[in-house]
Amino acid sequence: MGIKLKTRKPTGIVPWPLILIEGEEGAGKTYCAAEFSASDRIGQMYWVDLAEGSADEYAAIPGADYEIIDHDGTYRDILEQIRAVHAEARRAALAGEPPVVLSIDSGTSLWRMLKTWTNDRARRGRSNAQRLQEDPDAAIDVGMNLWNDATERWVDVIHLLQTFPGIAIITARGKQITAIDDNGKPVTDNRGRVLREWKVQAQKDLAFDCSVWVRMRRGRAPQVIKARSLQLRIEDGRPLDLPDFSIEDLVFNRLGCSLASQPRQMPALVGDRVQGWLNDHGVEDLRNVEKLRQLWWDAAADGTGLTRAEVVSIRAAIERKVAEIENPPTDMGQGPVTDADRLRAAAERQAEEDAGEEPDDEEPERRPVRKAPAKRAAKRTTAAKTAATRA
Repeated sequence: MGIKLKTRKPTGIVPWPLILIEGEEGAGKTYCAAEFSASDRIGQMYWVDLAEGSADEYAAIPGADYEIIDHDGTYRDILEQIRAVHAEARRAALAGEPPVVLSIDSGTSLWRMLKTWTNDRARRGRSNAQRLQEDPDAAIDVGMNLWNDATERWVDVIHLLQTFPGIAIITARGKQITAIDDNGKPVTDNRGRVLREWKVQAQKDLAFDCSVWVRMRRGRAPQVIKARSLQLRIEDGRPLDLPDFSIEDLVFNRLGCSLASQPRQMPALVGDRVQGWLNDHGVEDLRNVEKLRQLWWDAAADGTGLTRAEVVSIRAAIERKVAEIENPPTDMGQGPVTDADRLRAAAERQAEEDAGEEPDDEEPERRPVRKAPAKRAAKRTTAAKTAATRA
């Protein structure tokens, strides 16, 4: 029996955008995002402040109405809160409510955090640690596998923004820098003059991944550099100047979004389903052997859609995790490779001694996003009238 062909007809509906607002410091990137929260055409805005520190003060903008996401500064907590907002936006969309807005301020800080995490891991590596012990100022080697891990974490956030069931905004810093060739040397023209280029200070693919790209510079009109849209066409090499720029005008008038808009249909591309299955079931964080053994059996259950090779890979990962729990490394000989591991192992031993029994670590519950107060009545009434008029 042949493989069944899976197709669908295109909807033609304008999707919700992922908007990149980048530019110089003091150009108004954060201000215009906060100003958008006063729009009567949106529902609740959620604000993720990443080392920018503007969220509280910008609430004083006339009409501004947004909820600040609390996080502890760790990647895991930030990602979980973004997932929680994603779920709330889907609920609002299914209920026919005005679109939820998620603002990330900024992508520059998020990528800087991941770069710092990558360098810290490299410094803890055996060869780099030995080199630094001999010379604290020695250069360290950062393996490609570490950069791949950082990029994977970045992509997890970006995919949530690309498929957000509402309007997603991410800010970033941008500036002109000296153009560099593949050998790390400045690029010059035929007269020997050094060429300059504009650089978005975030992960290199951010501008490609966003559906709309806006640049803001001090003393100049904001420019739309790119728009993946049939409504707003940007000619190659000729950005569109918008002297009276606002995100509300961009989204609802120039892009043509409405309550009928939907998130972009973008299934995550993966080589297989192994890592996704392990992540969905929290295998990496589990410390309960019985739960892990149950997952070992669940991997081969009917309806999972996993191939035999994928089941084998998943079971091997679970077996490694169980072996790690049942045979923890000791402090001597095969001691934990990092200070964090040593502290964690010591804390677990102390907890066992204090309790007099084996700890029963449960998988931590995801901290839900705080319930936001209802939007002002005027917003809801205006949005309802707008929807009724369009209908």
